[in-house]
This record gives sequence, C-alpha cells and structure tokens, in this order.
Amino acid sequence: MTIYTGDVHAPATTMPDFRQAADDYQLVAQAIHYLDEHFRSQPELADVAAHVGLSEFHFQRLFSRWVGISPKRFVQYLTKEYAKEALDRSHSLLDASLDAGLSGPGRLHDLFIHTEAVTPGAYKAAGAGLTIRYGVHPTPFGNALLSVTDRGICGLNFVDDNADAEVTAQRQRWSAAEFRHAPHETRELITQIFAPGANPAPLHLYVRGTNWQIKVWEALLQLPVGSRVTYGDVARRVCTAKASRAVGNAVAHNPIGYLIPCHRVVRQTGRGHSYRWGGERKQAILAWEAAQQG
Repeated sequence: MTIYTGDVHAPATTMPDFRQAADDYQLVAQAIHYLDEHFRSQPELADVAAHVGLSEFHFQRLFSRWVGISPKRFVQYLTKEYAKEALDRSHSLLDASLDAGLSGPGRLHDLFIHTEAVTPGAYKAAGAGLTIRYGVHPTPFGNALLSVTDRGICGLNFVDDNADAEVTAQRQRWSAAEFRHAPHETRELITQIFAPGANPAPLHLYVRGTNWQIKVWEALLQLPVGSRVTYGDVARRVCTAKASRAVGNAVAHNPIGYLIPCHRVVRQTGRGHSYRWGGERKQAILAWEAAQQG
C-alpha cells in the first residue's frame, strides 16, 4: 500500500538536529501534566511557567521555538472544547479518507509511505534471516528508538529513561532476528520522519501483526493530520461499531508510533489520554499537529 501524504518540500542543505526540540518537549510535557492536574482551577500561564522553572518571557520563547505559536494558543488546542470540535470535524474526513480505499491516496504527513505486511510464514519465523538496525535519537516529542530492516521500518517507540527496556522488547518481538546498534544509519530516517522537507524520499514500513491488527493500522494510515476519531469510528469502518474494544487492543499494540498515527484515536469526549508512550506525549502531538494546520 502506498500513501501520498502531502506536498514534497525542497530539500534542506543540512540535517536537522532535534536535540533542542527534544529538551523543549520535556518542559512542554511538564506543562501539560500541570494543566491536567489543575484543570479545575484553570491556572494562569505565569503559574505554569513557574512550575517548569521558567519566566513568562522564556516560557513564550519555549513554545515559539518548539511549535511556532504562543503558549496561550497552544493551550487552546488542549481544551475539551477544541477536542470536541476536532472530533466533530473529523467524522466526515474519516468517511472520505476511508471511502477512497486503502490502496488510494490519503493524507498523513508531508511524505510518501509504503507499507508491507509480514507474511504468515515470516510471522511465525519471528524475524529469522532479518537484520534489524536500531538507534535512539532525539525528536520533537522526546527520544525515540527506531528499528529498521532492509524491508522497511519495523519499530518506532518513544523512550524516556527506558531505552534498554524498549530494545529488549524489540528483541522479544523479533526473537529470531539479528540486532545491530547502528544509529549512524537510522538518524537520516528520523529526519525523514520528523522533518520530511529535509529529505523527501519515500519511507517504507514493515509491519508484523495479526490480520486484524494490520487492518486497523492500515485504516489509521488514512487519517489526515490534525484529525481525531473515536475507537468506535474506526471499528465502524473496519468491521462493526461493536468491535471498538478490539480496535483499542490493536491501537495499543501499534509497533510504529507517530507514522501509524494511533495518537489520533481518542475517546468519545474528544480527549486523548490513553497512549502507550504517555498521555502528555499524545496531547502534545495532537496539539502540535493542530498548530501546524493553523
């Protein structure tokens, strides 16, 4: 399956360095957590800035640098009211995207994505004959472990202080594969994922899962940037609305975060706190995408 996901930008002359963005994200996540904990009192931005150890001036600079908008505007994208509006807008977008068919074009990011599912035989072989190269890199949403085979990306997992545990989990998932630490090879792919204009070459995903999981993940690839859908919405289009719990299970086992945008699946209220890589990270990605859409 091939997904064209937007206009290709002119290549940049240098490879972006996401170390500053990753550091900024940690403060943004702290701010989101504080706002969640004190949502009833609706704290002033000055209070939030003080909580993360910044002056109001530097708090403004933090958000301008990380997302390109003011913290006041960013917080609006975190509200329950905006979440409900985004969910309502996305219903028609989901129908239009999925009606185009999984082999048709759909918007995801500003890049091309090709996906290939592991065959039943290869699934049972658990990666026998594969070499998986991996590296941990900074991204705009914290550090991420990227795992790659010659067939494509097989894992993208956000990590905080648990990089070793995630590598172990990948080794268990692909128990018969050979693993090689090769951050010098995976760094360019991180650039393609999080700054696609810098290197607009196509990306390939190599996904391993049950038939049901792959069906759900393929549906997620059709979701436009900035959209939000419920588990029931996805279930209704993939199978039946009664399968929303099974959709939730497939979403929870998504092995390729961000690219397969499980972060866009939320509860009926429009809010999204359930995320295998942390509720604050999910909210940050959703608000960041909303900001990019204007």
